[in-house]
Amino acid sequence: MPHTPPRGVVAPNFTPFNDDLSIAQDLFIEHALALLDEGCAALAPFGTTGEALSVGVEERIAALAALIAAGADPAKLIPGTGLTSIADTARLTRACLDMGCAGAMVLPPFYYKNVPEDGLFAYFARLIEAVDHPGFALYLYHIPQVAGVGMPIPVVARLFAEFEEVVGIKDSSGNEANLEALLAIEGLVVYPAAETALPLALPRGAPGCITATANLNARAIAELIAAFDRSPEEAAALQSAVTAFRKAASAHSFIESLKRVKALATGESRWANVRPPLLPFDREKGAALGRELGLLP
Repeated sequence: MPHTPPRGVVAPNFTPFNDDLSIAQDLFIEHALALLDEGCAALAPFGTTGEALSVGVEERIAALAALIAAGADPAKLIPGTGLTSIADTARLTRACLDMGCAGAMVLPPFYYKNVPEDGLFAYFARLIEAVDHPGFALYLYHIPQVAGVGMPIPVVARLFAEFEEVVGIKDSSGNEANLEALLAIEGLVVYPAAETALPLALPRGAPGCITATANLNARAIAELIAAFDRSPEEAAALQSAVTAFRKAASAHSFIESLKRVKALATGESRWANVRPPLLPFDREKGAALGRELGLLP
């Protein structure tokens, strides 16, 4: 059955932690289901905003299983599974696909730097072979400013041309030229990582965006994308408020600051917890950001 990319906003949902830094399954499930109710077309658990590289393989599998058991449609889940070894990435990816997840979002191997393009290609070729799962929809994940290793346009184009499993990419580069080059690859599903890129991306065929701020502003971003489908002029009228929210949020590190705002807005202190090496965001600064975002009085 052909893979249909989610149309709309996709949230790389937070991973909440208890005070002992174990995953707070109750909050994880509550938040994820609420995001879907607020209009998210899908979720991308264990992306950067979900502190993926601070969460173990078994923890990710258990959290996803609990979320699906609680009623989340696995066809609306595209978890992050990228690790440095093919074996670990393949095992985690297969576990997600076995649970019915729509696909997986996979980082390039990020420990060795300045690797040849043929090496990156070989990694994903071997990964696809190792996963060996019918219906595997692989979304590449390009975030070089964090991973230290990116997905060069020629490698993306080659992988897309040679493997039916490679269906799309999340572009978190923030580089407009890079986004335009990806959008020029006919048939490739491209999700920019910021709702501010939607005026460029939607008219060129992008199905939406995968954005950290959807954790707190999902409804407005979902309405913006839906408005574009009705009328670009209607979408343009909604864009300024969504852009202002993003601009305010991006003045700080997304994970720590937005989790603090979530804690203050809900009265649930555990939302402020992050795993080292990250540290909790200052409470007063979080309150000021919450007011700026219109989420706190």
